[in-house]
Amino acid sequence: MLINLRKICVVALVSLMFPACAQQTGNQNNNKKATVTMDTFEIKKSNEEWRKQLSPVQFGILREKGTERPFTGEYDHLFEEGTYFCAACGTELFKSKSKYNSGCGWPAFYEPSTNKNIIEKKDYTHGMVRTEVMCAKCGGHLGHVFNDGPQPTGLRYCINSGALKFEEGKK
Repeated sequence: MLINLRKICVVALVSLMFPACAQQTGNQNNNKKATVTMDTFEIKKSNEEWRKQLSPVQFGILREKGTERPFTGEYDHLFEEGTYFCAACGTELFKSKSKYNSGCGWPAFYEPSTNKNIIEKKDYTHGMVRTEVMCAKCGGHLGHVFNDGPQPTGLRYCINSGALKFEEGKK
């Protein structure tokens, strides 16, 4: 009886802690849009229009939230000076100065070129809690951001090569 009472007390204590953690986590991104719908984006196209414009790989990543296999993307080991743009709409996303070799198998950046060109939203798919990164202009899925990156931001924007276009030397 005493063991069951202890279990009940532990469960009750733990259940009281979770709402506080969830509330604290939710308050960290007050500057991010809470609800993202197709009306959020400036560029609105049908899937048929996107299919005509994008390669099958790009469409799968940008419009269907897919991902390329690790270590297969063309930009994973590219470290030339330049700028990375959204492959769907051409919006500037990342500068090469923030790119680093994270070893994760996808291009990694510690910061976007400007925060106004990306949207971050919680992603609960595949039994995980992650933060999805999307193009703020067209809504294209780019990848995810994690808090295990280098300084100065401590972030790792893990981005699919198929979602990007690189222009060398572009400032």
